[in-house]
Amino acid sequence: MRRILFILIALAVAAFAGWYYWEFSQRLSSAPVAALLPRETIFVAQIPDFNRARDEWQRCDIYQLYRERAVQDFLRKPLGNAPKTDAASQTLLEIEQLAPKNAFVALTSIENNNPKIVGGFRFRGSQEEAERITGKWRLMLMGQNSSLKLEKVQYQGHEIEATKTGSFSIASAYDPPWFFVATDAADLQALLDRADRRASNPDNRLDKDETYRTAISRRPSYYTAFFYLQPKTFSQRLAALRAAVGSTPAPGEGTMLEKMRCITGSMRFENGKIHDMFFLGMPKLEQNTTLTRSSLSLGTRETFLYLAMLLNLGERMDTLKQAAAFAGTKIFQAFSDSGITAADWKAAFGIELGSLANWPSSARWPSLLVTLPVTDATKAG
Repeated sequence: MRRILFILIALAVAAFAGWYYWEFSQRLSSAPVAALLPRETIFVAQIPDFNRARDEWQRCDIYQLYRERAVQDFLRKPLGNAPKTDAASQTLLEIEQLAPKNAFVALTSIENNNPKIVGGFRFRGSQEEAERITGKWRLMLMGQNSSLKLEKVQYQGHEIEATKTGSFSIASAYDPPWFFVATDAADLQALLDRADRRASNPDNRLDKDETYRTAISRRPSYYTAFFYLQPKTFSQRLAALRAAVGSTPAPGEGTMLEKMRCITGSMRFENGKIHDMFFLGMPKLEQNTTLTRSSLSLGTRETFLYLAMLLNLGERMDTLKQAAAFAGTKIFQAFSDSGITAADWKAAFGIELGSLANWPSSARWPSLLVTLPVTDATKAG
């Protein structure tokens, strides 16, 4: 009786341990990429499913057009002059074998002009199978360099393999089903801590950042590729440069880059078409004004681009004049030569700028239409 009871207890403990391990591995493998990155991450690009993205690309209209015999005949000569190598095809086959999911690369910081980069992906199969491929990539990346320094370090049950040559270093580690890589071993350790949920500061994660959360709220639920950019680091450097040369903006003013909070973009395939969406987070430039999108009625079935934005050209005419002069055009200078002032422009036109691009099947080239609402026909004329 005691033996049976002991066996039942042992089975219960084993079942609980198996369930706990499965539950933990599921949470680990399904962890969002943003939960693996520090809060101040500057840039991250992600492909949720590489093999699915490849299959959808090969079914899209652009790829089918590329495979047309006439297009192949047209490209045969220029492509024939390109150097032929099997390395790219072999690498693609190896990536397909790994079946990467949630593949990402991120720029986490720039210290002393040295960018720090981390990346990783979830792989299919065992760690040994993945190592046969990633190990070969590691050797190809470092090349035949006699100054290479290889070092293996144990960290929290993980083996970190670091390779250094001169000022360049790369560290990699497995945390099945994840494979991680970084240009700094300390950053890789922090990445492993976040993946294993033992970070000392659990709030130091990108998915806890309000700006990032606002940005991804505009992201579609299904996407093939996605990127997020936090321009704050670059705007701070720009502000420091302006201060160094004695150019101090007036209170409340600043460059467009300094006003940007985030930039995101996503791409997805749908019925053979490629759909792109971009989101720019920044303070509202025009208060108490909303987009009417009145220019949308000018579009047709052959319109492939539509843009509507609030842009007070009257208030920014001097800035645009300087930018145009720098670019070598004098379009805004012509307004001044004709006696048109910023006040005249604001009195004649509204601030909603619309733009449409059409490409009729009967036309050789597309056409572009730019619109502004007229508030005073006499002054506008």
